[in-house]
Amino acid sequence: MINTAIPCSEPWGMLPGSQPVRLFTLRNAQGMKVAISDLGATLVSWLAPDRAGRLGDVVLGHDTPAEYLASTAYMGAIVGRWANRIAGARFVLDGVEYTLDRNEGPNLLHGGNAGFHRALWDAEEDDGGLVMRLHSEEGEAGFPGNVDVTVRYSLDDEGELSIEYGARSDAPTPINLTNHAYFNLTGEPGTDIRGHVVSIESDRFFEVDAALIPCSESLVAGNAFDFRQSAPIGARLDWPHAQLTIAGGFDHCYVLPGTALEGRPVREVARAYDPTSGRELTVSTDQRGLQFYTGNFLDDEPGRNGSRYARHAGFCLEAGAFPNEINRLERDHLIVRPDKPYRQVTKYRLGVAANA
Repeated sequence: MINTAIPCSEPWGMLPGSQPVRLFTLRNAQGMKVAISDLGATLVSWLAPDRAGRLGDVVLGHDTPAEYLASTAYMGAIVGRWANRIAGARFVLDGVEYTLDRNEGPNLLHGGNAGFHRALWDAEEDDGGLVMRLHSEEGEAGFPGNVDVTVRYSLDDEGELSIEYGARSDAPTPINLTNHAYFNLTGEPGTDIRGHVVSIESDRFFEVDAALIPCSESLVAGNAFDFRQSAPIGARLDWPHAQLTIAGGFDHCYVLPGTALEGRPVREVARAYDPTSGRELTVSTDQRGLQFYTGNFLDDEPGRNGSRYARHAGFCLEAGAFPNEINRLERDHLIVRPDKPYRQVTKYRLGVAANA
C-alpha cells in the first residue's frame, strides 16, 4: 500500500548542462494526484475527480522540462522575486535606485529573464508535504540582497492544496511571490474556460494602461468586473468594456477585503465552478491582491501530448501584492529585511460542488 502522506519522486528529463529534473507526486485519499517539479517549483499536474468520480487534469502544462524552460507562460511556476509587473523595471529603496530586467517592453514581469520559474530548486519531503528551497544571489535581475526562499506544498484528504511561502534576506529587498497555475476544471484538453462560473470577493479592481500597469482603482459595481455574485467568464468577456479591450480579456488585480497592510487572516476570496464536470475550486489567502487572468496570450502555446493551447484555455487566480506596489507610497510592508522575513499562505481547494 502506498503511504499517501509521503511524496514520491521520479526522473523527468534533463536541463542544459545535464542537470536532472524530477517530478514529485502528492496523493490523497480521494485519489487526487498533484505533480510538482523542482524546475520552477512548478505545479505540473493536478488530477481530480469529477461528479462521476472520473479523474481529469485541471491545470494546464507542457510535456517536457525544455518546454517549461522556453515558455513565457509561467505555467504553474512559483514566480519571483517579484510576481506581476514593476513599471519601468525600477524602484527606489532606502535612497538607492535599482534597475531591473526589462523582459516585457520597458517593464519587469514575474522576476525577469532569470526569475524563479527557470531555477532548479532543492526539494525534500517534510512531514507529508514537499518543501522546495532556492537561494537567489544579490544582483539577480537587479534586486538587492541575498535571499533564501522556501515554498511548502501539502495536500490534504479534503482536496486542499496549501502553498506556504517564506523568504529571508541579508539586506532590504522587495519580495512578492505567487503561483502561476492555469486552471481548466473541465479536465478536458482542447476546451476553453468560457463556461466556468466565477465569484470574487471584491468591490474594487485596478484599471490598467496599455502596458498593463495599474493606473487607478475602480469600483466593480455595474460593469463586467463585478464577480461579487457568480457569473460565467464567457459572458463577461463579451461585455463591451475598454479595460477588456486593452488586456484582451481579464488581466487585472482585485483589491481583496481585509486589506490591512500586515496581519491579515487566511480567508476565502474566490470560487470557480465548471457546470460540465461539477468540479469547484475555492481560493483562500492572506494576501491583499488577487490577479484574475483569463489566458489571453495562450494562442499556440505548447500543451500536453504535443497539443497547442488556444486563447482562454485556462484561467489564473494569483494571490499576492498589487502589481507595481513597490512604487506606491505605502510599500514598507513589501520590504524584507534581515529582521523581517517574508510570509505568505494561499490555499486551493478542489472538490465537487454540492449541487453538481
